[in-house]
Amino acid sequence: MSIIAKLKEMGFVLPKATDPVGSYVATKISGKLLYISGQISIDADGQLIKGKVGKDFNTEEAYEAAQRCALNIIAQAKKACSDDLSKIKSCIKLTGFVNSTEDFIEQPKVVNGASDLIKNVFGDNGAHTRAAVSTNSLPLGVAVEVDAIFEIY
Repeated sequence: MSIIAKLKEMGFVLPKATDPVGSYVATKISGKLLYISGQISIDADGQLIKGKVGKDFNTEEAYEAAQRCALNIIAQAKKACSDDLSKIKSCIKLTGFVNSTEDFIEQPKVVNGASDLIKNVFGDNGAHTRAAVSTNSLPLGVAVEVDAIFEIY
């Protein structure tokens, strides 16, 4: 089953890969590695998911925001691989940043939203290393940002 078909089966539609808004590139291939710049939490309607986890969002809501980051990662991977996601050999690493209150301690549970989606979509090839980091602010006030490294064929 294709990645797009798996996403559809899970109830997700792959968003369009957006262009960067700063002085960087969205993706970079070096050898057999595909680096994907941080993808922010944007809902299905294209609206920013903004706010602080532990104040504006609970863990479950932030988990869903992290899923949206993973969808954007997959969209960027698709674009970088000339629309052919079968070029993805494996996910190497995700790094998740959670805009959270000082006393919020469930960043790993939030970033599981991205990890679970990548693992469910790519199967065993989606197993990856990871970091889940708390931060006091993220670009544009978003709740979650996740970047990725993939191995490609």
